[in-house]
Amino acid sequence: MTTGVALNATDADNQVDASVRLAHEAAAAGLRSAWFGQTFGADSPLLAAVVGREVPGLHVGTSAIPVFGRHPLLVSSQAQTAQAATHGRYHLGLALGTKLLTEAGFGIPFERPIGRLREFLIALRQLTESGAADFHGELLTATTPIPARVPGAEAGVPLLVAAMGPQALRASGELADGILPYLAGPRALGEHIVPAVTAAAEASGRPTPRIVALVHGVVTDEVDSVREKAAEQLAFYEQIPSYARVIGLSGAQRAVDVAVIGDERTVADEVRRYRDAGATEVVFSGTEIAGEADRRRTWALLGELAG
Repeated sequence: MTTGVALNATDADNQVDASVRLAHEAAAAGLRSAWFGQTFGADSPLLAAVVGREVPGLHVGTSAIPVFGRHPLLVSSQAQTAQAATHGRYHLGLALGTKLLTEAGFGIPFERPIGRLREFLIALRQLTESGAADFHGELLTATTPIPARVPGAEAGVPLLVAAMGPQALRASGELADGILPYLAGPRALGEHIVPAVTAAAEASGRPTPRIVALVHGVVTDEVDSVREKAAEQLAFYEQIPSYARVIGLSGAQRAVDVAVIGDERTVADEVRRYRDAGATEVVFSGTEIAGEADRRRTWALLGELAG
């Protein structure tokens, strides 16, 4: 099993410089991958390309780019460039996004998200594997009157989806290489998510999908105070139906209930539970919540568990 971390340097004086520094630290701790979120700030494929170039051997990924407000041709260019820059160590994550951010940020309606995801994946697969596309869907068109191949990215780009609902899991199993579930505890993973995406992949003749479980957690002795802080940070997700559903399927009521907060033994046991539930990779986010000392302590443990 491999382990990784989501890097968050949004409070630094220079996010790119700080991300490179943190990535060097992650690699030295034995972690296998570093992941970058995508909101309205830093361009995550570019940030991943810089970090992957500066830290040889470390896999880098985006988790995840919403399909609304983007086009497969542009995302393909970003992803292929990152793949060439890292010599095959870049992993692209896509997401449906949310109605609130899509409509408020882009001014476009959040309509038919699953249909858009399917069409986006079909067109993007053509582009990243061959550098060409001739796709005409109901929601998207992607054609290449001139080549869209990026030399150096010939190996293609792994396509992952931040999928947790039944329809998104079905689409991901049929069209993607894996999924990036977040705030989905081992129970939801093992009983609902992994079986659904695996069955869809098998039915479509696709390889067994990767399950990259994103876990909010940290090793700390200040469990109560850190849990209280995490509850405030994660409360936003409880208002999003897809997250509320998967939190419930995990046997929890609040997002913080699926966070992994405790000493080394507690966290190691939880990581193993994710593995037993079907996770092929475990990526911790929010490791900076308890301060630098506990972040380093967390990374040291995850490095030991990398396997």
